[in-house]
Amino acid sequence: MPKRHAVVAGAGIGGLTAALALHRRGWRVTVCERAPAPPVTGAGIGLAPNALRALAAIGADAAHAAGTSVPGVMGVRRPDGRWLTRAATADMAARYGIPPIAVPRPAFTAALAAALPPEALHYGTAVTGVDTAGVDTTAPDAPGSDGATGRVTVRTEAGPHLTAGLTADLVVAADGIHSRLRRAHFPAHPGLHYLGETAWRALVDAPDLRIPAMSETWGRGKRFGVTPLADGRYYLYATARVPAGTRSADPRAELRRRFGSWHDPIPALLERVARLGPDEVLQNDLYDLAAPLPRLHHGRIAWLGDAAHAMAPNLGQGGCQAIEDAVVLAHLLPSGDGPDDTDSVPAALAAYTAARRDRTDAVRVRARRIGRLGALRSPLAAAARDLAVRATPGRLALRGMDDLFNGFRLPG
Repeated sequence: MPKRHAVVAGAGIGGLTAALALHRRGWRVTVCERAPAPPVTGAGIGLAPNALRALAAIGADAAHAAGTSVPGVMGVRRPDGRWLTRAATADMAARYGIPPIAVPRPAFTAALAAALPPEALHYGTAVTGVDTAGVDTTAPDAPGSDGATGRVTVRTEAGPHLTAGLTADLVVAADGIHSRLRRAHFPAHPGLHYLGETAWRALVDAPDLRIPAMSETWGRGKRFGVTPLADGRYYLYATARVPAGTRSADPRAELRRRFGSWHDPIPALLERVARLGPDEVLQNDLYDLAAPLPRLHHGRIAWLGDAAHAMAPNLGQGGCQAIEDAVVLAHLLPSGDGPDDTDSVPAALAAYTAARRDRTDAVRVRARRIGRLGALRSPLAAAARDLAVRATPGRLALRGMDDLFNGFRLPG
């Protein structure tokens, strides 16, 4: 009996996790990624307890591909270095059963990709559309329009080893924040919302600094984050409130101008940034989804990660929620070598929407609100914010993360 076939649009964290989870459920998977090659520079990712539990549910050890060391302390500071709030990582591990870790994004995606059959991965191949013949499109946003019969045809800009049309039982739309498939199948959705901030990201080597803490520093209208990674490097990120599209000639000099007078070790880290090539400092304006999608599926297409619920990075949950999406989706789908039942896949995707839509939208809204606090520019408003954060007992602040870190569940 031929295996069920899933085409995954996008080889980011969500797409690769979905491909791996489906592969381990017996599906044949084809991953189409428009980028010509896997990423080698850029950013880190924090894997919170909820994401680590989701990865464990599919037997994935990719989270530890770059080591297992964790920072001793996590918290928020002021530009003069004073802590507004902090928590020991050991306390988090005691509360949630596992400590968060942070790894370089390229190493993490490489580990996920390495767990897939080599023939499953196709770089330089973009998914351009899905022929949904057999899908009830008379009311595309109505709950009753979920039933598809048969398979679908996935159109691609063909890479060297793929034809331009792939037949699939399932399409996983993990094609990112600017998802072409989201725009095609939810044309009435308002799309993206600019959050008023741009962000810079970089990875630096600075073993001599021995920074033990993961911290985010809040100024007025700008922030700077330092995350020790499991491989000994540091993931740096910074944000500033600027009009969309604002760019400087040299992002390294721009970071020194904006943050060079802030507390140690930020100036020393910026010295390391100055040694990077200009293309090793990434800059992206920050967007989230303006409103939730009416549902996370349409016929035999399922959306996940940024394509489904793009969110501000303020809770560190964007990648974590994508991992949850992927694991829940694969769990609800039938096995890849089961009997040919044309109704089972659409029914599973309806269950996926029911399991994931409300949780992911709640995280999206919460991340936007936290970002507004961190980006306050008024001196009085920022001072009141800092006072409120300092006045909140650490145990209460930690308890406030329970719904995020303990929120992952496999349905049924």
